[in-house]
Amino acid sequence: MEVVYDKPMTSPDPTPPADGPGRLDTLDRDRPGAADGDVAAGDAAAGHDHDHDHDHGSCVSGALARAQACCAARGMRLTPLRRRVLESLADSHVPLGAYELVGRLGASGDRPPPMSVYRALDFLVAEGLAHRIESRNAFIVCGREHGADDVVVFLICESCGATAEVASHAIGRDLAWATRAAGFTPRNPVIEIAGTCAKCQSAAEAPGPEAAGAAAG
Repeated sequence: MEVVYDKPMTSPDPTPPADGPGRLDTLDRDRPGAADGDVAAGDAAAGHDHDHDHDHGSCVSGALARAQACCAARGMRLTPLRRRVLESLADSHVPLGAYELVGRLGASGDRPPPMSVYRALDFLVAEGLAHRIESRNAFIVCGREHGADDVVVFLICESCGATAEVASHAIGRDLAWATRAAGFTPRNPVIEIAGTCAKCQSAAEAPGPEAAGAAAG
């Protein structure tokens, strides 16, 4: 799942915002054209939601189309195994470990050696077609292009495991200012935030069958 709050900044301004680092909500909320609909539109465009009627085929076909275009432009090969690994990642709402991928691939066809799957994952990550979730030692498909100054943020649900990729111009700008002020050059700016997704929160707040029956009585 990908939620795009704002377009990434090509060259982040090292000057801190007027309110100083940390005012991420203000920067995003007050930008021209910002509205609640912006988040919903980005969420829908991403296509990765864990509703029961979600179209998994759209996720897979979109990821494959992007991978094929990327490989063609760079003179790379999307080998059959790389394609199968990418398809499995795109079909999952949660990050998958290498051995989970081996099991999934074996259930639907030839079971590849774990080392071959690791090599395919290395390729997908290197080409920006997948991300590694360090806290889970697992991988998730990437659905968008990232610039050199982009910050990738993952929202990881501790209840269901669903992981959303979030892009925010404000986060990138504040982190660019903070790292430059410290004389630090980030190599791989990734933030992982654990918590509870909206769907799991709603499920937890919904009254159970006994409570519903008591209310009806």
